[in-house]
Amino acid sequence: GSGFLDCPVSGGVEGAKNATLAIMCGGDPENFERAKPVLEALGKTIVLMGPSGAGQATKATNQILCAGAIQVAAEAMAFARAEGLPLDRVIEILGKGAGSSWYFVHRAPFMARGEYPAGFRLRLHDKDLRICREMAARHGATLPVVESTLADYARLLASGHGEEDISTIFRLKARLFP
Repeated sequence: GSGFLDCPVSGGVEGAKNATLAIMCGGDPENFERAKPVLEALGKTIVLMGPSGAGQATKATNQILCAGAIQVAAEAMAFARAEGLPLDRVIEILGKGAGSSWYFVHRAPFMARGEYPAGFRLRLHDKDLRICREMAARHGATLPVVESTLADYARLLASGHGEEDISTIFRLKARLFP
């Protein structure tokens, strides 16, 4: 078959370095099978999601999950810090609990240290969430988590934090506690 194969990835800097990316493809099944050996060199989980465009829609769904996960992780860490808890032990124990997420386990340590090395750059997630906003608007929907995150990102971008990891949202959450 001919046609376009869209194959966005997820897994961050770690996934790219370790060739463990999740790769979500949209397009013709024949093209997908032909591309699969190349994709297997980049990632562990490779799935054909549907016709062309389905890969991008799946990636947009993931960006919404990332927005919610980083918001929740940052808010929880700000609360733990305000309560005077030992943040390293909070991460250790809650990272194994029902409320954990990849973002909590891998990015809460950045929050605890107050250092936000580029993993998933805030300016790039901002761009992706704007795409999610446009896609949702085509359905007549507004997504509260996306809108809230974009508002926070606007503040952080204005303060020069666009090149930092999205966990820099902790800067705003920490200010919720005087």
